[in-house]
Amino acid sequence: MGKNLVQKILEEHLVDGSLTEGEEIGIRIDQTLTQDATGTMAYLQFESMGVPRVKTKLSISYIDHNTLQQGFENADDHRYLQTVAYKHGIKYSKAGNGICHQVNLERIGRPGWTLLGSDSHTPTGGGIGMISIGAGGLDIAVAMAGGAFYMPRPKVVAVKLTGKLKPWVSSKDIILKVLEIMTTKGNVGVIVEYIGDGVETLEVPQRATITNMGAELGVTTSVFPSDEKTRQFLKAQGREDHFRELKADADASYDKVIEINLDELVPMTAKPHSPGNIDTIKNLEGMKVNQVLVGSCTNSSYRDLMIVASALKGKKIHPDVSFGVAPGSRQVLDMIAENGALVDMVKAGARILESACGFCIGAGQSPETNAISLRTNNRNFYGRSGTDSAQVYLVSPETAVAAALTGKITVPSELGEYPTVENPEKFYIDDSMIIEPINETDMAQAEVVRGPNIGNPPATDPLMETITGEATLKVGDKITTDHIMPAGARLKYRSNIPKYSEFVFEGVDSTFATRCFTNKDKKIANFIIGGKSYGQGSSREHAAICPMYLDVKAVVVQSFERIHKANLINFGILPLTFVNEADLEKIDQSDELELTDIRKAVETKGDIFLTNKTKGIKIPLNLEVSDRQRETLLDGGTLNYMSKRA
Repeated sequence: MGKNLVQKILEEHLVDGSLTEGEEIGIRIDQTLTQDATGTMAYLQFESMGVPRVKTKLSISYIDHNTLQQGFENADDHRYLQTVAYKHGIKYSKAGNGICHQVNLERIGRPGWTLLGSDSHTPTGGGIGMISIGAGGLDIAVAMAGGAFYMPRPKVVAVKLTGKLKPWVSSKDIILKVLEIMTTKGNVGVIVEYIGDGVETLEVPQRATITNMGAELGVTTSVFPSDEKTRQFLKAQGREDHFRELKADADASYDKVIEINLDELVPMTAKPHSPGNIDTIKNLEGMKVNQVLVGSCTNSSYRDLMIVASALKGKKIHPDVSFGVAPGSRQVLDMIAENGALVDMVKAGARILESACGFCIGAGQSPETNAISLRTNNRNFYGRSGTDSAQVYLVSPETAVAAALTGKITVPSELGEYPTVENPEKFYIDDSMIIEPINETDMAQAEVVRGPNIGNPPATDPLMETITGEATLKVGDKITTDHIMPAGARLKYRSNIPKYSEFVFEGVDSTFATRCFTNKDKKIANFIIGGKSYGQGSSREHAAICPMYLDVKAVVVQSFERIHKANLINFGILPLTFVNEADLEKIDQSDELELTDIRKAVETKGDIFLTNKTKGIKIPLNLEVSDRQRETLLDGGTLNYMSKRA
């Protein structure tokens, strides 16, 4: 039996465990990626390990999230990130150079490499045949220090693409179709591999759109083969020497195969407030639109923006629509400026936004009250846009520009002939905004600059024998890391854990942090109780660090998403699940809870029972973790675990 592509790449990097048996594997990481919203804590953790220089083949720090720099905090963090990168052997991409995933695809990533990034959309790299995985900052720090990355032994689901997309139907519609089939939950431990003749019809930017938004499936990552299209893309980037052909064997096997005929796809959308709430554009045709935004790491490539510019040429944006375009990188911005496409967009009435994450993370461009906003980004969680009453629809660039011109949701084929976009023989190449680190000989001379907003990673304690506390918060299904830790303007406190902790669950229950601090003073632990798919969305580890700082000792839910569960373990919080899902209803907020002899149960793999002292009942729980993770929890988190074994 032949091997699939996932098996081939993972086998080359396997350092612990087996791909055929066991519950967990460890892989060697070739490259790490951070961005400024998560990078400060990752590098503070790396510094605390005492490793003088990164041990990966390549590590790079991007500035793309908090580029508005409101207040001194963001600018101070950026100075810290630049100086710590300079000292410890890390490349540094300055603000304005572009969104991390777009720039990494263009200038850095290599087929066959493993990439670990402190951003949930790191799987974008799968568009050029990388195993690219999003993780928490502490996992990135460990990888930079030379440690392995551990993950559940993956199941591999093949998505077989046949046929060819019709005009005005895009790769965004492919991933929306996959989301309709696989949904946003129940895919933990899965890697998606794209196969079939339809793959050959897709250019690298189209593939990257699919792998990028594959993060919303809740899978570990997604990957395309590295083929002639990949070689052409890398050659145009002046990086043909980085090309390596990679594909599955003809007789490769998969845990499951999903077939999608590209000929049959139509323009689609994800309706509020989930990337999995899928419908067709035809079904929503005629709905009035207030705002349209093109950009984000999902759809801001040269190809995407050329389609938009071509559709706009000689026309005007509808007077009732606010329309913005954010090129994904300085490379893209320069190229559309040189060929006149930028002028076409500006003349049509487009607002040109910075090459940064911006509106996708709620950093600017908040829509008006009760607005209908069409966006080409990857998430439309409630309140993420900055306006709670807004309705955000996720669409392709084709659908976006059609709405911008007509003022309503419109099937894009009504615009007429589909623009032809030729692939550049050579992209604009200027890496001057990627700052190289100091050489190893002169490291001692480099100074790391820390502003007053930058603290140290908070310390954690070993697991207690018995945990007594309160059900401080009870929530429902699909709680995202945006629910737990608000983004937007609050991100400026990401380096100041005591301050950022004041906003935990701010949009769900504004009294949560205050009640946690009160319990903490009383030596009463805090429990969070929840439903299915807890921890969806961003990889930001602050959704675990800040609850840990508030003395949250356990999160008890019906099911977890992968990255957040790993982050909880990294910071010593017990990720427990109900043996019987119906037992969720046996706990109310404010109930007094106790985990008796929990340390012994974790150590011996014994039965775990949560006592609801208010109701006088015992509830059986599961702790589904590896042996390594059990030891990590016993030690109180990964930093303690590593320090103990140093």
